[in-house]
Amino acid sequence: MISRLHFTVNILLVISLICSAASADVINNKAGGKKPVVITSDSLTANSGDNTAVFEGSVVAKTDDMTMLSDKMTVYYDNTGKKISRIHAAGSVKVYNSEKVIFSKEALYVSDEEKIVFSGDPKAVEGKNVLTGKQITYYLKSNRAVVEGSRIILQENQGQK
Repeated sequence: MISRLHFTVNILLVISLICSAASADVINNKAGGKKPVVITSDSLTANSGDNTAVFEGSVVAKTDDMTMLSDKMTVYYDNTGKKISRIHAAGSVKVYNSEKVIFSKEALYVSDEEKIVFSGDPKAVEGKNVLTGKQITYYLKSNRAVVEGSRIILQENQGQK
């Protein structure tokens, strides 16, 4: 029973961090509480020996504000099982909310640096505007992005309709 509870707590931590990977304020609401998160996949393999949880097949992590999709998602956590060190999403990665979407072949969330690195033909789309590059690094805390080898297509003026 304790082992199952420990596993459940780890999975809840995984879900929380997956969703924070897309936006720092997605999980925390103004009252400081947590929004509900649902994660589904065809299979889940947790390995306490190497401190990983692997979600495979049609992985969907969803909150009220954001959805993250991938073919496979590997979560790495510390020896205590209480802190996620990184999350690697691979295969048809798509992160979106009602206004924006980012596509890539891979995404890596690094907890200590509070950043997500999108690689493998990353493309960010907002309306008709498209940003591509070799790599897009999004810093959660500062809400800042760095794009290597950038190309942008602007077709809509922001703030004007």
